[in-house]
Amino acid sequence: MTIHPSAIIHDGAQIGADVKIGPWSVVGPDVILRDGVELISHAVITGHTEIGAGTVVHPFAVLGSHPQHLAHDKSAITRLIVGERNQIREHVTMHTGTVKGGAVTRVGNDCLFMVGSHVAHDCVVGNNVVMANNASLGGHVQVGDFVFLGGLCGVHQFARIGRYSFVGGAAMVTKDVIPYGSVWGNHARLEGLNLVGLKRRGFSRDLILSLRTAYRMMFADEGTLQERLDDVLENFSEVAQIVEIVNFIREDSNRPICLPAE
Repeated sequence: MTIHPSAIIHDGAQIGADVKIGPWSVVGPDVILRDGVELISHAVITGHTEIGAGTVVHPFAVLGSHPQHLAHDKSAITRLIVGERNQIREHVTMHTGTVKGGAVTRVGNDCLFMVGSHVAHDCVVGNNVVMANNASLGGHVQVGDFVFLGGLCGVHQFARIGRYSFVGGAAMVTKDVIPYGSVWGNHARLEGLNLVGLKRRGFSRDLILSLRTAYRMMFADEGTLQERLDDVLENFSEVAQIVEIVNFIREDSNRPICLPAE
């Protein structure tokens, strides 16, 4: 490992092989840095925090601080677990969980957190997620794999953001976003499918056509939403991605579903 003389490494910290800790960084006593982690400089890793192998943390990021929750007991042991090969840019903040929220904030692998983005207590962030500059998650938010969150967007606590979806810049998301969906605005409204993202991720033309057809059926004017979802399942029961959307809408949730503008 390589540790700059100005870095502060508290007794008890677990440091893996090939870790690089740059100048003026601080690593707390209950921190685990897995193999190949790099703290470029001025990074603060505190609390009961684990950083996965190959993750790079840029200057002035602060990971593992107490939740911004007035009822949180600071004497309780809660955790932040960050996966592998993440890029965590300048001024990013991620907080540990709360006891009532499950006590763990969890981030997956291969994500990019751009400057100033924030992951609040008890969030669960999937793999290959991109949070652009100053995007912010409230507490208990669930973000699926391959989601893109635009700059300055805010996601309300307890909201769910489905896989492969897109949240536009400066959007205020107060409702659940369906998998593969694209939302914009304040408050955010569903504008269709994340077609650009699906094409970039290699979804076939036939699959995208099926998704578009199912989307139009789900959000048509005729019948109730539940009736339309039944029709979609009847027509597309063999398409896993469409079944995923229907199941997402029907799951119990603390937030309503984000719908198209009327």
